[in-house]
This record gives sequence, C-alpha cells and structure tokens, in this order.
Amino acid sequence: MEAKHVCVFEWRYGTEEMKRLFNVENVISKYVEVELALYRGLIEAGIAPVECLEKILECVKALNPRDVYELEKALGHDVASLVFRLEELCGECGRYIHYGATSYDIVDTAWALILRDALCLVEKKLVALISGLEELAKRYAETPVVGRTHGQHATPITFGFKFANYAYELARALERLEDVKKRLIKAKISGSTGVMAVWGEKGLIIEEVVCRELKLEPHLISTQVAPRDGFAELASALGILASQLDRFALEVRELSRTEIGELYESVERVGSSAMPHKRNPVIAERISGLAKVARSFVLVALENIPLMHERDLTNSSSERVWIPHLLLTIDQMLEDAYRLLSTLRVDEEAAKRNIDLTRGAVFSELILNKLVERGWSRREAYRVVRELVDKTRRGESIVDAALGDPRLSKVLTREELEEITSPQYATRVARVLIDRALSYVESIKKRVELSLMGC
Repeated sequence: MEAKHVCVFEWRYGTEEMKRLFNVENVISKYVEVELALYRGLIEAGIAPVECLEKILECVKALNPRDVYELEKALGHDVASLVFRLEELCGECGRYIHYGATSYDIVDTAWALILRDALCLVEKKLVALISGLEELAKRYAETPVVGRTHGQHATPITFGFKFANYAYELARALERLEDVKKRLIKAKISGSTGVMAVWGEKGLIIEEVVCRELKLEPHLISTQVAPRDGFAELASALGILASQLDRFALEVRELSRTEIGELYESVERVGSSAMPHKRNPVIAERISGLAKVARSFVLVALENIPLMHERDLTNSSSERVWIPHLLLTIDQMLEDAYRLLSTLRVDEEAAKRNIDLTRGAVFSELILNKLVERGWSRREAYRVVRELVDKTRRGESIVDAALGDPRLSKVLTREELEEITSPQYATRVARVLIDRALSYVESIKKRVELSLMGC
C-alpha cells in the first residue's frame, strides 16, 4: 500500500481533508519540516555546516514515510527512526540533523503545525454554520413558537429568537477556540529537560530561527514537553463545542416528534426498514451520538497535565488517539450540523397549533403580572391565575375564564386580555434581543475570518 493512503489514525468519521492531516505522509512531513527549521537554526548559531543544507533538502525528498514506521517496529521510537533514516539518506551531512534536540522538540512543534491546520478547518466550518443560523434567525425573527421549560409549555418566543441563541452560543465557541490557539499553537525547542543544555546560549538563536521558519511563537519556558494544559484546554473547548452542537441537535430531535412536528429534516430517505411512514431525525441523532465520543476525550486530556517531573511517557500514547479522533469527530459533527441546517424545515402551522393547545394558559405569566400592576399582591394574583389555568384544562379559553371571574373583569378588559394573550405581545422585544446577539456574532466572525486569511 502506498504511504499516502495509509492513515496513522484510522477513523470512520470526518472529511478526507481532516483525515489527511493525520496520515503518515503529513505527520512525517511535519516532523521533517521541524527538523529542517532546526538545521537552519544550527547553521545560524554556527553549529552545523551551511554547505550541507542543499544536500539535506535534496535527500529528504527520498524519504519514504512508511520506512520510518517500519524502522520504528525495531527501534520502538518514531522520531529516532526518522533521524536515523535521514542520516542514512544524507550521508556525512546527516550528522547534525537533530543535534541537541529531544524528540518532543520535534513532536510538540509538529503538533502545533498540525493543530494550526486542523483548527483552521474547524473554525471555517464553524463560521459557515453560525452564518446559517444567523440567516434562520433573521428569516424567522417574527415567527412565534411556544417556549418550553422543563419540557412544558412556557411563554411564547420566536423561532428566530431560538436560532439566534444557538448562533450566539456557537460564536462563543469560536471565540474560545481563537483564545486557545494563543496558548497551544507554539513551538517547543529547548532540549531534553528544557534548559537547552547542548546548545547553551546559542539555543535562543536556534529557537528564534525555528519560530521564524515555522511562523510560530515559542513557549517561554517548558520541560521536555510543551505544557499539557494547552492540549487539555483544546480538548475542553472542543468538548464544549460538541455539547453545543448536541444541544441544537437535541432541539431538532425533540421538535421533530410526531406530536410536536415544528421542525423536521426534509431529506428523502428510508426512515425505517419496517415502517414507511417514519421521518427519523438521523442527522441530528448522529450529532448527538458523536458528542458522547467527543466529551469522553476531555478527561484523557486533563489526565495528561500531571506528568512526572520534567516528563514521562504517559501522554504520548493517549495523544496519538485522542487528538486526531477528537478533531475528526468534531469535523464530522460540523459537517452534519451544516447539512442539518440546509435540510431543516419549520412548520409554522404546527407551531401555531401548539401555541393554541393550552387555550391561552401559556400567557398566565403576563396576566399575573398585569394583576400585580393593578395593585394585587403577587401571592393572590398567582392563586387566582392558577384557577384560570384549571378552567382551560376543562376546555375554556383563559380570556373567557378571566372575563367570567368578577374579581378579574373589574380590573381587566377583553381588549387588554386579548392583547397580552397574543404571541406578538410576549415577543415584542425578541427582535431587539436577536439583533443585539447577532451584532456580537458578526464581530466575532469578522475577527476570526481575519485570522483565517492565512490558512
């Protein structure tokens, strides 16, 4: 099998674009990229011969990534296998490859390069998803739907208000990922215990050159490895994003119920092998299923922070699993979430039917507070409105029940009651809140889009 088709981290989900970041060819190419930057640093520091640079640049072209992993089977060490293979290929000029470095100078700096590319993909998809939610928020800004708390009907909102909430939350996720990069995407070039022992004062020159070549900032201080809090912060930010996508997917799943029917996935598919009438929310369900996987990786990343002294090897094996798998999982979830948005349909008739289901009881809060305005104690108003709600359960509208109660008909007119028991009254400020949220969303998107221009 050709090396370019072999994936170090095989996974069912995620796009080919994301998978390529974790295949053998790309991982080894990033290791080599760091080694070449290091060699340039050694030249500038006066340690390695400049005349060997062209030879090394030429001989690395002959490197077969598959050979590195074949050699690792004998040596038990991937970076050592790479360095020894490069020395074989480069002959006398290969002598100074990896000089003074430790494996995790290469691995952690390569992770920074791979994660920079991976987060570029994630953020671009997240921006597109947020834009889709913004569009829905604007389109349905005035479309009423019953609010639900504890799974029960509550004061009405609008579909636009609902979508704007998700756009706002995901913009916060985007902002969080941008913030993580400041602490995560950094070079680690400092030797076996972090003190640049082999290079001495020339180590700072080498570090500066590597960072310049790779367009990275350095960790200001480290042990043998980059601080693992940055990796844990990434996992946490992605875990939060997964849960936010899960929350939206759960919304779709719940509102797709036959007895609710306010949202549904308009995809032509077989809903059930046995029941032709089924219209299952399978895209949303896959998002929720993968969110469970994504959240599980967060604990692993947190466990990698406490390493012994200047490092032990307990982080290495788990990071080979959780980093690519979490990013591939998120990649798939974002793909699915965008597809979900593009197939999502709002049933306005079902929404209206559900608002009317309680015969106006969902406006009980508004009646209660109107009575408080008219001088009633909250406790008394609450008790009387509860009586009105009981009558709606027996088939009477809350307006008729209120007008039929002499205590209320003295202080509230039909016109007032009909006004405050309309969805438009309850949602009269929703548009302002939507606009306020979308203004924030746009500011975050613009900032992130600027940072992604170099991707």
